[in-house]
Amino acid sequence: MGLHPAAMALRLVSGPRVAELPEEPTSGAQAHLEAIASQVRACVLCPLHQTRTQGVPGTGPATARVMAVGEAPGEHEDREGRPFVGAAGRLLTQLLEEIGLSREDIFITNVLKSRPPGNRDPLPEEVLACAPYLDAQIEALQPEVILVLGRHALQRLLPEAPGISRAHGTMIHRAGRTYMPCYHPAAALYKGGLLGTLRQDFQRLQTHLQHPVATPAAASPALAPPAPADEQLGLF
Repeated sequence: MGLHPAAMALRLVSGPRVAELPEEPTSGAQAHLEAIASQVRACVLCPLHQTRTQGVPGTGPATARVMAVGEAPGEHEDREGRPFVGAAGRLLTQLLEEIGLSREDIFITNVLKSRPPGNRDPLPEEVLACAPYLDAQIEALQPEVILVLGRHALQRLLPEAPGISRAHGTMIHRAGRTYMPCYHPAAALYKGGLLGTLRQDFQRLQTHLQHPVATPAAASPALAPPAPADEQLGLF
């Protein structure tokens, strides 16, 4: 996946800019992630900086095979400066442990790096402002799989994909990267019947990591048409 068109906008806006990738792959990638994190914490590219407690860039090692991308920081994340530390984060940790991973094994972040007031849905201009940071993190990490948590992350990373109710649990190959959409862990907290679905999807992730398949350079075949609106979970 190339950089989001919004990356070009940073050149026209006063404020922090995403640094260029260092040349050394491992230590350089970690340094670049830390540089992005510093820029996120100082970012004033959208009005969310006026209401947040702090920016939440993401956590995890530069060597992570898996990158998880959610929607936006919530109240707990805004306070602590780390993603997925509330109830949804505890469920994510549990799901990872069930397939032999820990939070420390993966890189976790969100589409938005600042909390929207009242945990409302992200606005398009906020997604656009944060896009260069997420794109730069993906470029630095080069993850084997990007775990797409919920519909907002799906719309940002795979806008042409069907809705989350149809795309979840499938390995989608785009532009040399592999994505696996699944329901946001918060969805299972609101609708307990989804927990089994989440577990099955994480087991598919485990299988993929144990038996990796080379990512095709070309795009995947056409996906199924989007699900009707009433089949979608409105918040996830």
